[in-house]
Amino acid sequence: MSIRAIYENGVFKPLEDVPIKEGTEVDVYPRSEKANGAKPKSVKELGAYGMWKDRDDIGTGVEYVNRIRKMRREPQK
Repeated sequence: MSIRAIYENGVFKPLEDVPIKEGTEVDVYPRSEKANGAKPKSVKELGAYGMWKDRDDIGTGVEYVNRIRKMRREPQK
């Protein structure tokens, strides 16, 4: 379960109704301040982007996925 809340004056204040009994202990995993409101990176900025660009045995992404799906449907005998 995930419950959105705001932390003010030392207290977490839920932004919605909470279906938990009063006094229940919970764990809180706050988002990093950097992630709040930050624009997500483009996929092209990630280190893994383009790592297979020089491979000629894979083909396009669609061809590769279709080949894997076919192998799973029709296992080698």
